[in-house]
Amino acid sequence: MDRSQVITLLSVTRTQDNLKVWHEVPTQRKVYCEVSSVSQSEWFEGGRNGLNPALRFRMFAPDYQGEKTLLYNGTEYSVYRTYVDRNELIDLYTEQRRG
Repeated sequence: MDRSQVITLLSVTRTQDNLKVWHEVPTQRKVYCEVSSVSQSEWFEGGRNGLNPALRFRMFAPDYQGEKTLLYNGTEYSVYRTYVDRNELIDLYTEQRRG
């Protein structure tokens, strides 16, 4: 498996300042992964459920910390489903963000 592609995992961390005001701080992490298109059955099933499946990203499971958004080649994708296999790899099934 070729895990030579780099994606940026996006998340938001909430912090509280000394005045007890909450602030959302965006965080980014770069990870290596394998990128492929989703299968035909995934595409049809996702479309039936109102999704627009686009790409599958496969990486080491410890590299993923539950992020719901990622950036790949300048395009933002939403993670709608994950799958962990026995080899400690995780697949992120994504759809392209709109708007």
